[in-house]
This record gives sequence, structure tokens and C-alpha cells, in this order.
Amino acid sequence: MRLHCLDEVLQGESVSDIQRVLSYRSEFFGTPMSILTQSVLRGPSDWLVGERELFAAFTSALNRCPF
Repeated sequence: MRLHCLDEVLQGESVSDIQRVLSYRSEFFGTPMSILTQSVLRGPSDWLVGERELFAAFTSALNRCPF
């Protein structure tokens, strides 16, 4: 039902799989995953934000997953 509503709101625009996953049962997966992602990519680290983004993009490319 929620994915159908998402499709209606976007009126035919393509929706990535990650957007679908994050919006479906967001209380179970979407919100916790978003919090974790922000913590990993933007939290305290010895690596710059750009370096972390590059690592994520590289890993996604190896997994054939668009980042």
C-alpha cells in the first residue's frame, strides 16, 4: 500500500530500490538505517566526509549497486 502511494505521489517518475526500501515500513528499516548511515558518513572520524563518500561509492560500484 505504501509503495503504491509513493508511486502515485511521484506520478510515473522512476523510484530507486533504496527509496522504496526506506519508505516501506520506515519505522522498522528506513529510520534506523538512515540514522546509521548519517552516523557513519557524517559522524566523528579520522577520514574526511569526502573520503567516506568515495569509499561508499567505490564499494557500491564493486557490488554493482548505484550510489
